[in-house]
Amino acid sequence: MSNREISGEQYRFDIGLMNNDTAYVPGFCVLGVFVLFSILELRFFWRQWPLALLRHSYTTNISLFLFNNLILPLLSVSTLLVWAEGYSDSSLLDGLSPLTQAVLSFLLFDLTLYLWHWASHKFPWFWQFHRIHHSDLTVNVSTAFRVHVLDHLTMMSFKLAYVIGFGIDKETLIWNETLTALSSMFHHSNLTFNGERLLGYLIIVPYLHRLHHSTQRYEHDSNYGSVLSIWDRLFGNLNESQPEALGIRESCPNDLFGLVVSGFWRVTSKSVNVVNPSELESMIAVAAYYKAEKRNFLPGNDIKDWLEAKQEIIKQVYGKKNQDSSKKSGRHTAYPKRQVCC
Repeated sequence: MSNREISGEQYRFDIGLMNNDTAYVPGFCVLGVFVLFSILELRFFWRQWPLALLRHSYTTNISLFLFNNLILPLLSVSTLLVWAEGYSDSSLLDGLSPLTQAVLSFLLFDLTLYLWHWASHKFPWFWQFHRIHHSDLTVNVSTAFRVHVLDHLTMMSFKLAYVIGFGIDKETLIWNETLTALSSMFHHSNLTFNGERLLGYLIIVPYLHRLHHSTQRYEHDSNYGSVLSIWDRLFGNLNESQPEALGIRESCPNDLFGLVVSGFWRVTSKSVNVVNPSELESMIAVAAYYKAEKRNFLPGNDIKDWLEAKQEIIKQVYGKKNQDSSKKSGRHTAYPKRQVCC
């Protein structure tokens, strides 16, 4: 261990960041970017989600984040990371220039998170917790914080192996965590902008991670990157398609208590998330809009688009056997206009 005394009282673990008296800037930066993306999503959205659905998503995700931060100290995760700081005196990166150390430590951190994310999809025990993150019916900046406490613990174990294995010091970990948190909020945001695909050659952008939240298994088992997209390209897991629907096909509650509890039992049934019936019409309107968009808004198929969208949404929400159970009237709803930033 290092000669420096390390205690849980000296440092604190918040939003994935280890903070002391000189490290509040990263925390404020994360908070500021969260607010910024939340505002930008209102104007430059990829898809305009029903307001009630979006409000529920934000409330649930933020509540889950606060819940995790309340109980994580009791599970000594922050203490483990703080004590791991003692291994920095035997860093494998010693002898390299500061710039080289910074670049290599970040690349190793990003690769570590990539491997954790891949494992979370490939091993049923990990997916049991990780599916909570995927259960959001929308993808927005707050989805970045929709993490089950056990999912958080498995991720922390990978980070701890990284810190101990390579002897990463506290300051390096702070900035790697900060950059990763900013990237997570960015690629979860419901944004679209010019140059997004070009930027996607380097980092994970919203359109790449959006597919990762598809209801289809063959689509969400791709694009695992946290910051850089090179790992997905290197390991052959990159997919540039666009999803038709977001969420998971397994049954999953959509409230704080239900999400926390459901992470402790193994999934046996296959059904999609249930949404409030009052939100169905808005979801159908969105789906019909994108059907019309694919045919360049040529007139003559409006009713067909609406009916097909209605069947698809009801099937996704209630399952195939209940596809014809809803007999709601299809009154016209204004289509949301897709906005592009920059």
